[in-house]
Amino acid sequence: MTELKRILVLGGTGFVGRSVCARLVRRNGGAGGRIVVPTRRAWHADAIRSLPTVEPVLADIHDDATLRRLVADADAVINLVAILHGSAAAFEQVHVGLPTRLAAACERAGDATGKLRLLHVSALGVGPPARSNYLKSKAAGEAALRAARIHRTVLRPSVIFGEADRFLNLFAQMQALLPVVPLAGAAAQFQPVWVEDVAEAIVRCLDTPETISRTIECAGPQRYTLAELVRLAGQWSGHERPVWPLPAVLGRLQALLLECLPGTPLMSRDNLDSMATPNIATEGMPGLATLGIVPSGLAAVMPAVLDPKRGAASALDVFRAHARRD
Repeated sequence: MTELKRILVLGGTGFVGRSVCARLVRRNGGAGGRIVVPTRRAWHADAIRSLPTVEPVLADIHDDATLRRLVADADAVINLVAILHGSAAAFEQVHVGLPTRLAAACERAGDATGKLRLLHVSALGVGPPARSNYLKSKAAGEAALRAARIHRTVLRPSVIFGEADRFLNLFAQMQALLPVVPLAGAAAQFQPVWVEDVAEAIVRCLDTPETISRTIECAGPQRYTLAELVRLAGQWSGHERPVWPLPAVLGRLQALLLECLPGTPLMSRDNLDSMATPNIATEGMPGLATLGIVPSGLAAVMPAVLDPKRGAASALDVFRAHARRD
């Protein structure tokens, strides 16, 4: 195991970040080393505050001086910061601006230490054919990292599922309220991956020097259409509803209307553009098997998470049963 005295986790308070922090604690044996998690709001870190060796700090990582200071003290940096919705400018700031500034900070710190590692979480589907601002900005962020003289590893996950995801859980909640589900992009393809498998992949990359300068895809064992995923979410939550695939024009109109509602949209036109690119593993690309990880399927995890009769205790039992990678 590589000795890393200080690991900086950007986005460590989010859905994936919480699992990554827990895995890092287990990697360290619950003692030794520090896992530093910047956050702009203290309450965002409530879920990780009790983890041993995890140190939430109030900081704005979009401030250059703050970012340089945080990176300068780190042996490794994990970047999980991402958004699914927003303007072109917002995607540019988060997916391009932050990685570019982070790469510069890592270059500067690496000149002093000579050993700084950067792990960056991108997304499946990144590449020139992509139409969405989301995927285009992700691609530009990766390009900024490749241009820098740093020890970087890029991970590209498919859609990530788990206990607190905003994907299958959301579709389950919708079906508890709606008699039918009119669905845009029903034929879009996904290869969902469990959040714990993604977190484990990130941690293993830290201890696998061979992953430096490589891109690793994180995908589950099975492919689904969006309509199939919606039906499974309804079935496992006990609220299965008919799914009505919408024609492209109506689907785009639905997304536009959802964008106009207050709060985070359930679906946006940019999401539809992203779904035009299959969110599945690329033949010949390194995947989870490269790291010795056998990915868990949806059916092994989500029925216990979504089943209202079994409750949280059953979900935890499933997680314990699958926490088998050391």
